[in-house]
Amino acid sequence: MSWTLIAAIYFILWWVALLAVLPFGVRTQGEAGDVVPGTPQSAPAAPRLKRIVALATGVSAIAFAFVYAALGTVAGQRIVARLFERIGPAF
Repeated sequence: MSWTLIAAIYFILWWVALLAVLPFGVRTQGEAGDVVPGTPQSAPAAPRLKRIVALATGVSAIAFAFVYAALGTVAGQRIVARLFERIGPAF
């Protein structure tokens, strides 16, 4: 695999992981009981973005390891080819 393909796959996996872990552990201002004037009650009280970014990076690294094993090794390519033979379209 080329470096650009590796970077593109990791970038996509990272964004998907970020959007998946973004709501983990978030308390709204309404739940915390401390609503800042001018903001809705559903706004996060303490977003903790560094923790979320670190968690998304870890999840995407694990997911990328599986994708790389499936596409980067001969055995993985054979498994993927068999999978597509079974579920792919019949021409």
